[in-house]
Amino acid sequence: MQAADLADYKALRDAMLLRHEDAFTSDAATEATRPAASYQPRLHASVGGSALFTLVAWQGGRMVAALTCEREPRQKVRHVAHLVGMMVADASQGQGLGRRLLAQALSLLRSEPELELVTLSVSAGNVAALRLYEGAGFTRYGLLPRAIRLPDGRYIDKALMVCPLRKP
Repeated sequence: MQAADLADYKALRDAMLLRHEDAFTSDAATEATRPAASYQPRLHASVGGSALFTLVAWQGGRMVAALTCEREPRQKVRHVAHLVGMMVADASQGQGLGRRLLAQALSLLRSEPELELVTLSVSAGNVAALRLYEGAGFTRYGLLPRAIRLPDGRYIDKALMVCPLRKP
């Protein structure tokens, strides 16, 4: 993703947060007030961000999917990366975009010699996402109960997952 894509990224993110409140830790109302430029940290350092990368997919000139990878800045945990903000627009789901973004992300991460692990969290009830991540080599190492509290008082647990990038 490039700086010129931030408005499209925000539009996709806002739509996904609004339609899928149980899938994201951020809430739609708060995020809707953020300017597109506030997502600059999700860009690669070479274009003014702090993330390792944000991969995006386009269809018909519209951004329809995104996945960000962040790296731990602290020396003792610089071997760990984190996938955040995986989203595929509703109309584009079921076409393999998420699987392709995830495969590309893992390939890029494996090309970084210092990285050994990548983690993510996902709503524990999101069976399709859990299958996607498990199929890519992630395993569940924990569960954070009541990780998200929705406005209606319901709670959502988060499955904590890890994927080794190379053999120890």
